[in-house]
Amino acid sequence: MPRAPRDPMVQDTPGVTTASAWPLSRGRRRLAEDAWPPHRVSQLVRRAAVLGSGTMGSQIAGLLASNGIPCDLLDLPSEGERNRLAESAKKRLTTLRPPPLYSVAALSLVRPGNFQDDLPRLKEADWVLEAVVENLDTKKQLWSRVAPHLRPDVIASTNTSGIPIATIAEALPRELRPRFLGTHFSNPPRYLRLLEVVPTPQTSRDLVGALCSFGETVLGKGVVVARDVPYFILNRIGIYGLMVILRAMEEFRLRPDEVDSITGPAMGRPGSATFRTFDLIGLDVFASVGDNLLRLVRDPRERAMFELPEYIRDLVRRGWTGEKAGQGFYKRADVGGESQVMALQLDTFQYGPRRGASAPSLAAVRQVEDPAERLRTLVNADDLAGRFAWRVLAPTLAYAARMVGVVSDDIASIDHAMRWGFAWELGPFETWDALGVARTLERMQGDGLQPPPWVVDLAEGGQTFYRHQLPHSLQATPRRTYAPVPQGKRTINVEGLLATGRRLSERPGATLYDLGDGVALLDFHSPKQAIGPDMLDMLEEVSQRLPGDVQGLVVSSHVRPNFCVGANLMLLLLAAQEGDWDQVASTIRRFQQALLLLKRLAVPVVVAPYGATLGGGAELALSAHATVAAMECSMGLVETGAGLIPSGGGCKEMLLRALEGLPGGIEGFLRRRRGGAPVMIPEPDPTPAVARVFETIGLAKVSGSAPEARTLGFLRPADVVVPNVDHLLSVAKETSLAQQAQGFAPPPPARLPVLGEGVRALLELEAQHLVWAGQASEHDLKIARKLAHVLTGGDRPAGADADEEYFLDLEREAFLSLCGEPKTQARMQHLVQTGRPLRN
Repeated sequence: MPRAPRDPMVQDTPGVTTASAWPLSRGRRRLAEDAWPPHRVSQLVRRAAVLGSGTMGSQIAGLLASNGIPCDLLDLPSEGERNRLAESAKKRLTTLRPPPLYSVAALSLVRPGNFQDDLPRLKEADWVLEAVVENLDTKKQLWSRVAPHLRPDVIASTNTSGIPIATIAEALPRELRPRFLGTHFSNPPRYLRLLEVVPTPQTSRDLVGALCSFGETVLGKGVVVARDVPYFILNRIGIYGLMVILRAMEEFRLRPDEVDSITGPAMGRPGSATFRTFDLIGLDVFASVGDNLLRLVRDPRERAMFELPEYIRDLVRRGWTGEKAGQGFYKRADVGGESQVMALQLDTFQYGPRRGASAPSLAAVRQVEDPAERLRTLVNADDLAGRFAWRVLAPTLAYAARMVGVVSDDIASIDHAMRWGFAWELGPFETWDALGVARTLERMQGDGLQPPPWVVDLAEGGQTFYRHQLPHSLQATPRRTYAPVPQGKRTINVEGLLATGRRLSERPGATLYDLGDGVALLDFHSPKQAIGPDMLDMLEEVSQRLPGDVQGLVVSSHVRPNFCVGANLMLLLLAAQEGDWDQVASTIRRFQQALLLLKRLAVPVVVAPYGATLGGGAELALSAHATVAAMECSMGLVETGAGLIPSGGGCKEMLLRALEGLPGGIEGFLRRRRGGAPVMIPEPDPTPAVARVFETIGLAKVSGSAPEARTLGFLRPADVVVPNVDHLLSVAKETSLAQQAQGFAPPPPARLPVLGEGVRALLELEAQHLVWAGQASEHDLKIARKLAHVLTGGDRPAGADADEEYFLDLEREAFLSLCGEPKTQARMQHLVQTGRPLRN
C-alpha cells in the first residue's frame, strides 16, 4: 500500500509554532504518556474507595466496578444496620434508569461500609475519591478524618462541580497535598464522557498525567485538565450559556417550551434542551450554583449574568425543583385518561399543554444531520427561531473566548468539555469555525459584542480556530500561533487521514483509508448510518478487489453516536409497496454475498462497532474474524420489530456461535451425528442453545453495553471490549496486526446441522405460549414460525447438514415472504414515521 507523504512538522509551517512555546495546563496527559504506557496505566488503580453514597458517589463506584475495579462505598453510619446508607445506594444502582452499570454482575465488586467503622479499609485503596455534599466545610471535615488512614502513595481526589480544590486541600497534611486533586465527573457518569481533572499548584505533575491516562484508557473518559477556578470549565461556561438563554427568553417573551424547541437538537444540543435540563439538574441545585458563582466571580460583566431571575427562586420556594419533586418547568398530568407532559406558564404559574415555537427554520433543519450545516441554517434564518438562536449563541461564543487562559489554557479543552459534559454536538470554537470566524466576528461586533483581541486578529487574518492535518490537528492560541491539539497515542483521527491523502477509494457513504502498516480502514458515513447502496458497493469492492498490499482490514466509522442502524427501511418499504421483489431480493443477496466474502477474505477483518449496532450492523460484526467493540455498544438483531427476520446472515451466524458452545464444537456435534465419534460419548442436546438464539432474535433483544452483548452471544469470549470509543480504531488495527503475526487463515466454509421438525415444534410452542399469555400477537407468531423454520434448517430432514449458502437462502426467502405481509409493511411504515415499533 503506498504510504502517504510525511507532513511538514508544525514548526516548519509558516506562522505556526510548537506547543512548547505555549504554556499548557500542568500535568497534561501527554506529558506522562511515556512514563505510563497502557500496561502500567491499567495497574495504577487496583482498588478504590468512594466516600459518599449519594447520586454521584454511588454511580462513580458503579462505574469503577463496571470496569473491573473493586471499590469500597462508604457513608455515614446508621442506627442498627450500620451500613444502611451505602447498602441502599448499592441496591439503587440496579433500579436507576438509564442503568448506571455495564452489567449487574459488577455489583459484586462494590463493598458497602461507613465512616466510623471502616476508615481503616482505606489503606487498601490506591484511589480514594470523595463525593459528599457540595459544601466546603463538610468536605474539609471529612478529609481531616480520612487523612490518617491514607497511604503515602494514594491518589486522593474530590468530586466537586466547582468548589476550588486548593481550599479543600487545606484540610490535608502537607505531605499528602501533592497526591490531591479534583476529579469532576459529569452526571450521569456512565453516559457523559467528561472527566475534568483539576490539579492544585501543589499536585504532582506525574500524578496528573497518570490519572488522566487512567481515566481515558481504563474508565473510557474524555479527560480535560482544568484550572482551579470557580466551577472549572464545564459549569463556568455552561451555566453562563444557560443564563444567557434565560435573559433572551424574557427579551423575546417566549415560554420555556418554545425556547426548548429552539435550544435542543436544532442547535446541536441534547433533546433536554434548556428547561428540561433544569428539571433534570434540580432547580435548587442550579440556584445554588448560580449564587456561588455570583459570590466567587469578580468580573462585573460576569456577575451581572449570574444574577438569578426571580421566577427561579420562586420555583425553589414552592418546592417545584424539577424531576425529583415531580414538577418544575414541566410536569406530567393525566389528561383524558392519558399521561401528558405539561409546560409551566411563567406569567400565571399554571401548567398548560406543551407547544413548541413555530418557525420555518425549525422545520428546515429537522432533517439536516450535519450539525454544522444545521446550525448555519438556523442562525442565518430571518425568523423567530433564527434570531433567538443567534441571540443566545453569540454571547456564549464570545464568553468562551474570554475564558481561554482563565478556565483552561487551550480552546480544545473547552470544546471537549462542552461536548463531553453537556452533550453539545459542537464545542464553542468548533461552532465558530462552522459559522465562519470572520463573518461571525463581524456580526457580533454589529451587535455590540467584542471578543478578545486575539480572536479579532485571527478573524482579520482569515484564519480558523482549527487546522486538521497529521500527525496532529492544530488549534489557535491566544499567542497568535497554532499548537497541536493534545491527542493520545491510541487515537486515530479520520479527518487527519482525509486531509493527508490517505484515501484509497471513496463513495458518498463510505471511504477506504490507509491506516498504515498494511492495514486499511473501511469507514462508513451514510445518511443516518443506515445500510444503503454506497455501503453495499464498498463492501463488494473490498471483499473482491482489496489492494494487494493490504494485509488487514478494519471496518468502522468516525460518525457518532452510532455505528450502523441496519437497512434503509424507507427504501425497503417503498420497494415492498411497489411490489419490486426482484430489487428487494437482489439487494439482500448482494448484502449476504458481501458479508460471506468478507468472512472468507484472506486477510483478517476486524469490525469495530460502537453505539447502536443494529440489524445489518450487527450482522456485519457477526461476520467478522474479530470484533473490537466500544464499551458503550448496543447490539441487537431487531428485525422482528419491523415484522421481518435477519437476512444478512444474522440467523446463521448466531446459530453457528450457539452450536460452537456445545462440547466439541459444531464439528464434534456433526461427527457424532454422522457416527464418527465413540459410542460412549452421548450426543449433546442442541435445543437449549438454539432456543436462546430463537428468543434473542425473536424478542429483538438489544444489549445495553458490550458486556451484555457478550452475554447475548453477539460478541465472542475472545472479542475485545474498549472502554474509550476514541481508542477503537487503534485497538482494532492492533488486533489485525496481531492476527497477521499469528499466521492468520480465514475459517473454512462451515456446515450447520438441520435440527428438523421436532426442535422447530418446541420453538413454535414457546412463541405460542406468548400469544396465549397476551404478550404477542398472531403476526408475531407468524414471524416466529418463519424464524424457527430458518434456525432448524427448513424442510430438510433432521440429521442432515447444510452449507452456509443454504441457510442464507432460507433467511432471504423468509424475509421476502414477510415483506409481502400487510402487517409487516404497517410495522415498517410506523417505524419510519415515528421511530417506534408497532405491535399489530
